Amino acid sequence: MTRLPIEDALPELLDALRARGRAVLQAPPGAGKTTRVPLAMLEAGLTQGRIVMLEPRRLAARAAAERMAETLGETAGQTVGYRVRGDAKVSKATRIEVVTEGILTRMLQSDPDLPGIGAVIFDEFHERSLNADLGLALCLEVAGALRDDLILVAMSATLDADPVAALLGAPMITSEGRSYPVETRWLDRPLPAQARRVDALTDLVVQAEKETRSTDRDQGGGILVFLPGEGEIRRAAGALAKRLPGNCHIRPLYGALPFAEQRAAIQPEQTGRKVVLATSIAETSLTIQDIRVVVDMGQARRARFDPGSGMSRLITEKVTRAEATQRQGRAGRVAAGICYRFWTKGEEGALMAFPPAEIESADLTDLALELALWGAAPEDLSFLNQPPAGALAEAQALLQMLGALNAQGRITEHGKALSSLPLHPRLGHMLLTAGPAAAPLAALLGERDPLRGAPADLSLRLKALKDPKGFGRSHPYQLNRPVVERIKSEARRLERQAGRRDAGLSAAMMAALAYPDRVGQRRKGDAPRFVLSGGKGAILDGGDTLAGAPFIVALDTDGNPREAKIRMAAHISLTEIRELFAGQVIWTDVCDWSKRDRRVMARQQERFGAVVLDDRIWKDVPPDAVAQAMLDGVRDLGLRLTGAAARLAARVELVRAEGHALPDFTLSGLTETLEDWLLPMLEGVKSADDWKRFDLLPALRAALNWEQTQILDHEAPGSFITPLGRKIPISYDGEVPEISVRLQEMFGVTRHPSVGGVPLKVSLLSPAQRPIQITRDLPGFWAGSYADVRKDMRAQYPRHPWPEDPTREDPTLRAKRRK
Repeated sequence: MTRLPIEDALPELLDALRARGRAVLQAPPGAGKTTRVPLAMLEAGLTQGRIVMLEPRRLAARAAAERMAETLGETAGQTVGYRVRGDAKVSKATRIEVVTEGILTRMLQSDPDLPGIGAVIFDEFHERSLNADLGLALCLEVAGALRDDLILVAMSATLDADPVAALLGAPMITSEGRSYPVETRWLDRPLPAQARRVDALTDLVVQAEKETRSTDRDQGGGILVFLPGEGEIRRAAGALAKRLPGNCHIRPLYGALPFAEQRAAIQPEQTGRKVVLATSIAETSLTIQDIRVVVDMGQARRARFDPGSGMSRLITEKVTRAEATQRQGRAGRVAAGICYRFWTKGEEGALMAFPPAEIESADLTDLALELALWGAAPEDLSFLNQPPAGALAEAQALLQMLGALNAQGRITEHGKALSSLPLHPRLGHMLLTAGPAAAPLAALLGERDPLRGAPADLSLRLKALKDPKGFGRSHPYQLNRPVVERIKSEARRLERQAGRRDAGLSAAMMAALAYPDRVGQRRKGDAPRFVLSGGKGAILDGGDTLAGAPFIVALDTDGNPREAKIRMAAHISLTEIRELFAGQVIWTDVCDWSKRDRRVMARQQERFGAVVLDDRIWKDVPPDAVAQAMLDGVRDLGLRLTGAAARLAARVELVRAEGHALPDFTLSGLTETLEDWLLPMLEGVKSADDWKRFDLLPALRAALNWEQTQILDHEAPGSFITPLGRKIPISYDGEVPEISVRLQEMFGVTRHPSVGGVPLKVSLLSPAQRPIQITRDLPGFWAGSYADVRKDMRAQYPRHPWPEDPTREDPTLRAKRRK
């Protein structure tokens, strides 16, 4: 066996594990860490228990186990075995067990102390899958509480391993890889926006094959093409079969491919040139022999929470620089190679450095269920990144709707049953509740839509599963037959896990079990808009066959947060909703402010979430409920202070500014405290018209207690009493308090009026109520400019008194008697 680069790092790694029991190993792809580290640990006798190694993909787990077994001269299932979903090769003699990441979680949940296991290796930890993060967090707690002898190793193919080492409190050992120089070639110009990417990539693959073709026996080496998914691989394979030379063998490689075909892509060809069309599965954990040319489309599919499906889906995104480097390195494993990148050199700078951790953006429903089963809050565990609180809360709310968690957030027996199924909890709940008949629907909802161009109606998809031949070439809808076969195969597997009892539910009722938050009710109006039981809105195409349905279950949407477009749905009846959710359908008294009607609306409604099944007028609504709803109306219509109410608020603010303890009577302050001062005064106010007529002054006065009123009247009285005993309102709108009064009514006043020691601004009015003088010094006015005013006014108003000395005259509002 050829000596691998990892061999130089193994002594340091083994010493660290003997001393600390933990280590982080950074080694680039091709260094040999996957196949050599477990064997080296076994040979060193570090533990008497089994060594469990996690792999992110089933193909990688099988391939790693078979390769290690081959180096021992054995077959998988003896010293080295594997366990993946649907397949296992282990025996009593197995000492190294390669498993997919979800298998470890099940081991931990079944037996937290991991009996018989001495070491756990997290391979390809840099991919930061949700299961790997959870598995490591649980292992760290087990090692701290139950198994201080448990050996933990995290292996990463990138240089971003420092945070992992800090989390484990372990040394980081670095191994150099072995690679040959790789020439990188970029596109000359960016791909036009309207270009079909797969077609353009096919041109680039044909070009690469020609430019790297050799007359040697190896014919230039194999070509590895990275594409984002199965659909793109199939389209590219069809196009390349017509354009590549006859000696080229096109080998697809993706996760859902049968294992025999995956193996064919990995192994070398006996004759001719191999062209492997692969997803990111070929980036790190697999060694594909004889590859010297890489063509990178620059895209990857990542698990992201898809609001449209309510579950995690694979979303197509640009690769990161770390991923592009790993893909490039595949061309330099056995000899100097060439990497063709499907983007320009200038576009490379915009790529992210590393892929994000799945825990930051994926659906967290499975994680929330596992944490509830473990009995721990996320902050109690050592996660490299804590799950986002908002996304986790949404996941927990869904689990409560499904009956997996109780009101206190603790796992139920139903939740424990769901955790044992390799399904999203939505689909697991449907399967366990409805029985084997739900298996085809569960498999369908877990896959991509097999029927393109079809209306949203779920029944068309179910019909296609039962009778694929009925959807021939002449049919208006395009049927994806490989997807149909996968769905049917998965359905057969799920039937065995669903129990024997069938609940006899319709397909729509089964769908509603999986999506209790997506039961939709058609809104009033011509457009097929729906309000969903979870409170969100959704819309169908106007011409869709379900456009007129009063109730639906929305199974897939485009995820728009404001109003999602429905891509798949089922028609459900009102009777079926009541039957299925009898325990969650409740009568609710609703008294709310209606912005559209501009009034308080009081109804008694039969509701399932936000869906209203029955609606009646609430005749005996309590007055306090109406008043509480009207507060929202006030906030909607706005608070306006005019007249006496505005003057009172201005007085309060003036005194409050001087340091006295009075309430905040600014508009913002009054709005914030509506419940305190306005609510008790709203009896009988139900509409915008009522509010328009409402007098705010009594409510504002009631907001002041006796002591505050006394302070206000002393510091800023509301009115000035004239010498004739009349009350004139004082305005506090300006910089200083102000009154307006007839000049003759102030005769005899020799001291200027003031408020709280502040002279009033006095507007002296003519007999026609027009200002003729503004003064803050009335005695000075009498002694000074009054004479000029008298001269002018006597001519205009000869019947009114204009004495030479107004300080000695009695105040009056009367004119002189006619002679």
